[in-house]
Amino acid sequence: MDRQHILITGGAGFVASALAEKLAVDENNLIVIVDNLLTGDVKRIPLRENVRFIKADVNRLEDISGVFYAFSFKYVFHYAAVVGVKRTIDNPVIVLDDITGIKNILSLCKNTGVKRVFFSSSSEVYGEPVEMPQNEHTTPLNSRLPYAIVKNVGEAFLKSYKKEYDLDYTIFRFFNTYGPKQSKDFVISKFVAKALKGEDITIFGDGSQTRTFCYIEDNIQACYNAFANNEVMNDVINIGNDNEMTVLDLAKTIIRLSGSTSKIVHLPPLEEGDMSRRNPDISKMKKVLGRELTDIETGLSNVINNPTFIL
Repeated sequence: MDRQHILITGGAGFVASALAEKLAVDENNLIVIVDNLLTGDVKRIPLRENVRFIKADVNRLEDISGVFYAFSFKYVFHYAAVVGVKRTIDNPVIVLDDITGIKNILSLCKNTGVKRVFFSSSSEVYGEPVEMPQNEHTTPLNSRLPYAIVKNVGEAFLKSYKKEYDLDYTIFRFFNTYGPKQSKDFVISKFVAKALKGEDITIFGDGSQTRTFCYIEDNIQACYNAFANNEVMNDVINIGNDNEMTVLDLAKTIIRLSGSTSKIVHLPPLEEGDMSRRNPDISKMKKVLGRELTDIETGLSNVINNPTFIL
């Protein structure tokens, strides 16, 4: 069978591994997952005949070039990145190294006939909110944090490669995404783990900072539809949920749904990286998704009932 080869970098990560699972359902796809396992976990990689895993670092050209030349990729999903607010603030130079990975991937895509690159950008590119909801084309990108700057630079690279080399792209700006296989160092998985153990749930500041939370299946289905239906071509799309809630309300909801005895404890606010509000304009995503989004209580219940990655 003449299969369509698809590369997913960072494919042992939470979102990318779920995407791999979705793409692998079609046996005409051969999914090659590359990950250096800095934050990824091999237990997330789908156990399917048409999925291959290669431990490699996209920031090292000698690592990743061999993978490109061994497989003729038709599509590339570049999701590899150093992630996590605290990790990216504590290790800014490692974060900036990811620019090298972006350059490596795009250069290899251009030279090996890849048809389209899908890039995982982030809501962090918007910085502190100057417009609500945050729209892909009208909201300024003004974050000063290294992680967000790298994502912004990545977006600029994609647009430049399209202009100069006609390499097609799609930029996914991911807002908070959650689900059963998310790692321990993200807000929902942290809160659920504490609640299930009856331990104190700690919140930075008074908890009035708001976030929106996108269930993993909504994220994956929207991204898959963009891929499968040739939508969002050479454009940007917010991938998230527009139901805004405070971090304090999130903690209270998790305690209620899990029947926990946990108490909420307030810590001093973070000095940087804890934006006051996040709320995306997802009108474009809703059209691509073509169905209702998962409500927060359903999604949280799924995490509470499947806590294997956080306990």
